[in-house]
Amino acid sequence: MTLENEKNVSENCWQPTHLDFALSPYSGLTRESWIDAGKYLLSGIFQNLQSIEEPIVMPRKETKVTYPHLSDPEELQDAQRRAEIFEGLTRSFFIASVLLKEEPDLVLNNIPIREYYKKHILLCCSEGSSFYVGDYEYLQKTTGASDPFRPYQQTVETCALVIGLWACREQIWAEYTKEEKDLLASFLTGFAHAPTVPQNWRLFNMLDMAFLHMEGYPIKKEIMADHAAAILDYYVGDGWYRDGHSFDYYSCWAFQFYTPLWNLWYGYEEEPEIAACFEENSNKLMESYPKAFDRDGFTNMWGRSGIYRNAATSAFDGNLFLKHPTADPGLARRISSGSLLQFLTRDDFRFEGIPTLGFYGQFMPLVQGYSCAESPFWLGKAFLCLHLPADHPFWTEKENNGVWDRMAAGDVTTTTLNGPGLCYSNHNANGETVLRTGKILKQKDDLHGMWNYSKLCFNTKYPWESSPAIDHSVESQQYVLCHKWNDEIKQANVTFWGGEKDGVLYRRQYFDFNLENERHWIQGMNLADFTVPYGIIRADKLRLHKRPVSVTFGSYGFPDNGNVDILRKEKDGARAIILKGRDHMGKEKQMAVTIYDGWEEMGTMRSAGTNPDSDKSIVVYLYMESRRLYDGSEPYYLISQIITKESFEDFTEEEIFPIEKIEYTDRFHSGATGPCIITLRSGEKKVIDYSELEGRLSL
Repeated sequence: MTLENEKNVSENCWQPTHLDFALSPYSGLTRESWIDAGKYLLSGIFQNLQSIEEPIVMPRKETKVTYPHLSDPEELQDAQRRAEIFEGLTRSFFIASVLLKEEPDLVLNNIPIREYYKKHILLCCSEGSSFYVGDYEYLQKTTGASDPFRPYQQTVETCALVIGLWACREQIWAEYTKEEKDLLASFLTGFAHAPTVPQNWRLFNMLDMAFLHMEGYPIKKEIMADHAAAILDYYVGDGWYRDGHSFDYYSCWAFQFYTPLWNLWYGYEEEPEIAACFEENSNKLMESYPKAFDRDGFTNMWGRSGIYRNAATSAFDGNLFLKHPTADPGLARRISSGSLLQFLTRDDFRFEGIPTLGFYGQFMPLVQGYSCAESPFWLGKAFLCLHLPADHPFWTEKENNGVWDRMAAGDVTTTTLNGPGLCYSNHNANGETVLRTGKILKQKDDLHGMWNYSKLCFNTKYPWESSPAIDHSVESQQYVLCHKWNDEIKQANVTFWGGEKDGVLYRRQYFDFNLENERHWIQGMNLADFTVPYGIIRADKLRLHKRPVSVTFGSYGFPDNGNVDILRKEKDGARAIILKGRDHMGKEKQMAVTIYDGWEEMGTMRSAGTNPDSDKSIVVYLYMESRRLYDGSEPYYLISQIITKESFEDFTEEEIFPIEKIEYTDRFHSGATGPCIITLRSGEKKVIDYSELEGRLSL
């Protein structure tokens, strides 16, 4: 499981067993490996419990961001503590339910798991119990809510509960008495029919109602129909649903996981037309979604709720619940297993047995206030593949690696999805997948949101870095503008999508975008980038109406675990900085950043606490100034390249300096207007043409 020169596997890492490299030539993992991984995660929970009487409230490493929020009024804190109890129980039940199906008499830390969940599910739903989490009416009353439409976290967790009850029906639900079932049904009915958040939360209500209907309890079908129609209206094409302003993994671990279950429980029989649309949309996702992962099956760190990690693979499992799935079973298992290994084999994945609030280790820039210590167990959705029987093709077909098996050494496969504004590029030279995104709108002071969504590139092997500079004058994989007349820092908080043309992806960003001003009065940047074997070349263009300004751009965050080699090279006026070092787990890393036209300076900035992989990191920054208010002869284009690899083998000179010639077609040769023609040393030409981009922009 380790590469040469890497760290030895820590006791805090999961060490896979039951390996079969004939069946699973890429990961080695089998169904038995997944069962073992599930026990590993569940054991981490129960090592913190001393008896069957204790709720799943886990050690909390921080208290300032996550809930329960200690500064809130006591009545709100009480509701949050109840929600935390329920969240710990139901999200861990994702894993426990499928394990109980395999091993009904499972015991961990001397606690019989079936009896534990059977007991605590009833306690959480029973008014008068010290662990009662509150039904909807109770929460409205005790929190003094004046909003009749207010939703509660418990709605989310009721959905996890019914999925678990379905997954191990014979072991728990079937064992309850009629009175106990009626108690749970009454509790679920309140949340199923209560107000909810008008986005992916509608699916929680839908599955609650579907479970009740499946078990013979009455539901209001007109409410179900309204929710289902609304969910279908969020669909944008290419297999993706819009959830709020932006797109993220909620389309995959919510919409594309819950809708197949809803089809199975309710839709195929009661709403066949909508069910057919949900099935079609899931199958459409399967055409491109495997390309979102890299050659090792790694999940990209992107969007909110990154603490859910490999839950992003649950969309494959969801597709296989359908009547007519199109997911490739061998590829689906390969990606699911690769993403599982990505996280569980790291020695910083857990804190006191529990997955950290982070992507790898604890990383608070990632975390939102709606999470608690138990929230990471949303990743338990990935384990619902164990509901598929041992003879299902997901477990019996030989692993394959999809597009990666079909590419030559230096090939890049690019997949552009105009519906959600996403572009994946699979780089066979280094095995990495780069995601470029659009259709993003954030508040101008929402740095957290911009880190999650607005990076110009998200790389599976270089997770996004938060601000390496105290004054936010440099951001990793983001442009930052500074007005020199008042030293105001401006962030790019909106990204319009322009689509791909002749192998070039076009976007536009605005700095401090707001609806009070017309776009012509807002500073902006036109973006154009294209792939090379090891990375991305940028040919971006200033779109300014006020000067003087300075502009910075940062590389990926590079792990700094001591002895990072920093090299500098020049060729024909182009300059480069090359970094060589190791990540937290000792793997070799290398990054080269090259600047061409427009940029005046480049350097390195060291940081701490801003990188998900390592406590210390380095960002290569680029700097330029645009000085005169109106001058068509000043540089307009900012041309640069960032390439990476997972070894110390030197990049060739041609890889570091790939551009042979840059031609501007305006009379000043500044790039003010007309196409820019970039000729690579390989002989390939790329034409950057921003004409009519205005008419193609979408948000």
